[in-house]
Amino acid sequence: MFNKVLIANRGEIAVRIIRACNEMGIRTVAVHSDVDIECLHVKLADESVCIGPANPQESYLNIANIISAAEITGADAIHPGYGFLSENTHFADICESCSIKFIGPSKSTIQMMGDKLIAKKTMKKAGIPPIPGTDACITADNPKLLKIARKLGYPLIVKACAGGGGKGMRIVQSEDALRNAIFTAESEAKSSFGNGDVYLEKFFDEPKHIEFQVLGDVKGNVVSFPERDCSIQRRHQKLIEESPSMISSKLRKKMGHYARLATKAVKYFTAGTIEFLVDKHENFYFMEMNTRIQVEHPVTEMITGIDLVKEQIRLAAGETLGYDYGDVKTNGHVIECRINAEDPEKNFIPSPGRISSVVFPGGPGVRLDTHIYSGYDFPATYDSLIAKLLVADSTREKAILKMKRALNEFKISGIKTTIPFHKKALANDYFKKGEIYTNFVNKRIYEEK
Repeated sequence: MFNKVLIANRGEIAVRIIRACNEMGIRTVAVHSDVDIECLHVKLADESVCIGPANPQESYLNIANIISAAEITGADAIHPGYGFLSENTHFADICESCSIKFIGPSKSTIQMMGDKLIAKKTMKKAGIPPIPGTDACITADNPKLLKIARKLGYPLIVKACAGGGGKGMRIVQSEDALRNAIFTAESEAKSSFGNGDVYLEKFFDEPKHIEFQVLGDVKGNVVSFPERDCSIQRRHQKLIEESPSMISSKLRKKMGHYARLATKAVKYFTAGTIEFLVDKHENFYFMEMNTRIQVEHPVTEMITGIDLVKEQIRLAAGETLGYDYGDVKTNGHVIECRINAEDPEKNFIPSPGRISSVVFPGGPGVRLDTHIYSGYDFPATYDSLIAKLLVADSTREKAILKMKRALNEFKISGIKTTIPFHKKALANDYFKKGEIYTNFVNKRIYEEK
């Protein structure tokens, strides 16, 4: 097992990893930008190192500074969390060359799954159906563009070959908008990921976004966990997740089998996620594999009682799983609300600033993962995630009621948050019936605007 882990991240996920390490008897190193000196993960770690100014390119994405911090503190492993360098093959390669363990899969797996087209081809070869789309990058000046688009059928979606989080994605309803959508997506992808390549996929109306948490060890053993429904989104970014989803038990069993098949196909180890799109007729398609711990991993932890971050660290250290997917037991229903520093009444515009006061929710079956506190200056430089609020109860109906109660208890003053949005979503009749899909927010919450 590792003696000291450096967390190459910030905020709530850094706090989450530090807590897991503390319980495993592993010392921790926090890295931070100059504006994050008062961030909670810095206060909780055994050691901390400033790695640069606020701009992520000069701090949290600065590989040389992070490796230097690991070397001067004697860290023998680095946990990248999610975002930033978590799926960066060059970073994983540098860690390996410096004899520092990268807590994640191999660099070849990250590279294979990081390119969406290669990932789709790999899964198709393994017998797992991908979303219908182009098998290669596409450009606006491609002479066969219109013919290809007509064959796929509108609406379409333009997607970046690299990256995620909704960046470099544009929905196209008609032929007239296609070329402009490609230009826009290429520009955004280039700015976000340094790679402007895009491709086309068929766009489904009112699909569900269903994902399976997976773990693998170096011996080739694989386990999948109960699925998470991540359909409630805005701008292709998740807002509410829950488990189990409202799919049939037959489909759940089949998708779980394919999730394990996909994991084995790429010889995956540590923690990852297989993401599927499910249409109205319960046809499902492979979307992508995230080669890291997910933001929404606590949903699976609450419904199974298994600490995924500890498992990720344990597997990265070379230990074997020791159990199979049939050994994983579930209990009740779990819902997670992502609380962001955004104004939902103004198209979710970011709302950074000083948090003058905060009251946290609690009680049986309530979990809060956060890094904020009263007096904390929430920066404009980074992701707007404030907290992840989760509840667990015996049924979905009871979990919804518990989440409503917890949201009412959660008071944050000084900035705008998405708490009012979550209250509105949970009160929606369609949500309560489980009729949710990826464009739910636009169709059911703000449809009158």
